[in-house]
Amino acid sequence: MSHSIESRLLMSAAVIAFAAAVWHLLCIWGGPSWFAFTRAPVQLIASSKQGTLLAPLGAIVVAGLMFTCSAFALSALKILPKLPFTTVAREYIDVGIIENLLWQVTPINAAPYWQVLPNDLKTLYVNFHQRTPI
Repeated sequence: MSHSIESRLLMSAAVIAFAAAVWHLLCIWGGPSWFAFTRAPVQLIASSKQGTLLAPLGAIVVAGLMFTCSAFALSALKILPKLPFTTVAREYIDVGIIENLLWQVTPINAAPYWQVLPNDLKTLYVNFHQRTPI
């Protein structure tokens, strides 16, 4: 049985997002050292050490977002039924991916990536940030 590259990439994205969501939830159980290992912000590590709610609530929110990304990928593969707000979710997921490609990248280093980025993704980025990265 042959699957397209798009199907393989979507399934990979679903599995990775699901695993990352589980990992975030496990950080609650694992404590401060697990938050530190994942390079969580200092405030979350401190929250975990102090036993306040910021760290576990933050981990739950991030895990929820990652589970949602996984669900949308599985929906695109028709493993799950079509989910509401698919178009809006896709746009925000695309912006999130672009954001990670260009985050804290100097304009000179971002230029080659920006040049090959599809126009619809450039438009999403500019509409979201009100500027280009270069």
